[in-house]
Amino acid sequence: MGSVRARSDNGLLFLDFRFREIRCREQTALTNTVANRKRLEKVMERIESEIDACTLNYRQFFPNSKNAAKFDAIASVVTEAAVPVFAPSMSAASAKSTPLFKDFAETWFSEKSVEWRASHKKTVRDDLDKRLIPRFGEQEVGNITKADILSFRADLAKVQARGKSSALSNPRINKILNPLRQVLNEAADRFDFRMPFQNIKQLKVKRTDVEPFSLDEVKRLIESVRQDFRNYFTVRFFTGMRTGEVNGLQWKYVDFERRLILVRETIVDGEEEYTKTDGSQRDIQMSQLVYDALKEQEQGTRPVSKFVFCNRLGQPLDYKNVTNRVWKPLLRHLGLKVRRPYQCRHTAATLWLASGEAPEWIARQLGHTTTEMLFRVYSRYVPNLTRRDGSAFERLLTSAIGNGTRQVVLHEGDTASHVTEGQV
Repeated sequence: MGSVRARSDNGLLFLDFRFREIRCREQTALTNTVANRKRLEKVMERIESEIDACTLNYRQFFPNSKNAAKFDAIASVVTEAAVPVFAPSMSAASAKSTPLFKDFAETWFSEKSVEWRASHKKTVRDDLDKRLIPRFGEQEVGNITKADILSFRADLAKVQARGKSSALSNPRINKILNPLRQVLNEAADRFDFRMPFQNIKQLKVKRTDVEPFSLDEVKRLIESVRQDFRNYFTVRFFTGMRTGEVNGLQWKYVDFERRLILVRETIVDGEEEYTKTDGSQRDIQMSQLVYDALKEQEQGTRPVSKFVFCNRLGQPLDYKNVTNRVWKPLLRHLGLKVRRPYQCRHTAATLWLASGEAPEWIARQLGHTTTEMLFRVYSRYVPNLTRRDGSAFERLLTSAIGNGTRQVVLHEGDTASHVTEGQV
């Protein structure tokens, strides 16, 4: 009888069972939790079932195990002795069998989940349990076809999104299909079959425009918001911090002496996590407005919580509550178009660009490793804010061509120099 056990040195779970009179102990990267034990117990049940039916292919369950080669050799001897020479098709069919999707998906998840943030792990787990395993669980991974995948995708497009009257969006469908693609890709690599996802492209995603606020609108918002959220939105509008970053900001990361906000952690689904990317780890310089807002906030929350912005229990703010109870009512009160609080970040970027700050500095403040996204996403808002909208070039052409002269007037600040055609 096999069992799921935990190592005494590191607490990681492993499978302990006997196969062909040999004791096997196969390690995993899963920690000793109730949920992980239940998952491995299901795998153990499947292994024991195949042992009893004399159909267990050890390498399919544990492809990287040292025991796999040992049992391959035993299986080869048994096959040569027991299988008649007139039945080659039977052994060929047996060699091509692959594990069920539900079993291999558990193996894939246990191996890959150690690389993920808790929020991503939860999302993938939900998609496996609620959508992928119910649909493909009883199929062998090697028998899932391109037609099966396309049919599944078409069915997803008809599913009503949670809390909405519309169907699942293209981005959501793509996210559901990504784990399926990764599971089948890994299975195809291990068991040497053709990847059924070939030539299946992701659904097109409509580009979402940013909708930053003007400086006048920002002023109205800060002046009109509830007093207990005034400092919160001041920091959001003038630092460009992401929602999880500002909600998870702790006092130990606020350096008043050097006037820096150290972005080191974030809050996702109420849990403290590493930032979105390595590039998101950054030091944001405080403007005077931000410095004053944080100094005022310090008097209210530092004595009761490690978080800069917190609820009455000292816990970090819940973004849904802030959005529905503070943000949206404020926009409706001021007659402004309702949009996500994330637009505060976009607003900071456009205001920095409008003020003439160096793009490299702005990219660092936002947590971007290059300026590519900065110019691609925000640059079209700069002309509206700075009036640098091609009018300088228009004046140049008018001076040189429009009045029929042969001279070009180059404007630089408040001075001008006349250059003849030969000098240009």
